[in-house]
Amino acid sequence: MRILVLGGTVFLGRWFVQAALDAGHEVTLFHRGRHGADLFPNARRLIGDRASDLALLDDGSWDAVVDTSGYLPRVVRASCERLRSRAGRYLFVSSVSVYADADAPTLTEDSPMAQLADPSSEDVARDYGALKAACESVVGDSFGEARSAIVRPTLIVGPWDPTDRFTYWPVRFADGGDVLVPDRPDQPVQVIDVRDLAEWMLRLVEGEVTGVFNAAGPAEPLTLEGLWRELGTAFPGARPVPVSEGFLAEQGVQCWTELPLWIASEARADGTMRADSSRAIAAGLSLRPLAETARDTVVWHRAQPPRPWLAGLSADREQRLLKLWSERPPAP
Repeated sequence: MRILVLGGTVFLGRWFVQAALDAGHEVTLFHRGRHGADLFPNARRLIGDRASDLALLDDGSWDAVVDTSGYLPRVVRASCERLRSRAGRYLFVSSVSVYADADAPTLTEDSPMAQLADPSSEDVARDYGALKAACESVVGDSFGEARSAIVRPTLIVGPWDPTDRFTYWPVRFADGGDVLVPDRPDQPVQVIDVRDLAEWMLRLVEGEVTGVFNAAGPAEPLTLEGLWRELGTAFPGARPVPVSEGFLAEQGVQCWTELPLWIASEARADGTMRADSSRAIAAGLSLRPLAETARDTVVWHRAQPPRPWLAGLSADREQRLLKLWSERPPAP
């Protein structure tokens, strides 16, 4: 197959391109050239900005387009309009953040979608989910249901993750000792290994599968307590120390950034960790054990040059918090 990837050199796109090349497909990468210049010598490269250089796509046709880098409806619309007559199908990578009710007990593909309060907004930090939902509409309008697939992953994790939002935890557990963890044991947790997602997306493309799919793992329901147990088994030198949400709030500890995966109870946003992936599993999504993802992530991370963490507590801050927690007065 001839596959055009919009993006393809950072994380999910990187793994998808590798899977497609390994399977013998002809891959064209359209990206800005800021990352991965040494990757994929067997792939054709078009270096340009999809917001302004779409004329580069006029010299080619493809069986499928895989869009891993679409965030703004205006930009996705331009790509779709340019490619509608040049590509057979369009697979768009969206997000479970598209759903309107962040505290829903379960999110299915038919759950209500977020809407932009300001249709002209391009503020990705503020309106990420609603912008992704609008991008989905653009893809559907351009390619129709018969020629499009929408994939809505939960938090994507594993080797080459540039965000550290999952990586922090397996690396911290692998380092051993007392590990500060938020005491919210029943909070649901969903993550998907980037390799499982990429390989499944390729199967969708190869099988000409269309439709809308949530993509969330692991295979069995998981909570924060279950995550600490899984990581403790994989890295037995660590000792989780549950710390109350009240104490964390008093100390100004930020959920999701300083303690990734933790969603504070008061945020009422657990629904993004309760996506129903049964439709994707029926369409061939398979999910590897979380412990395998954790171990592989640690191996990858330790092989990289040192750099500042983008998420998680610094070692000094964690130790100060653990000391304060241990010295707190006993409850009355």
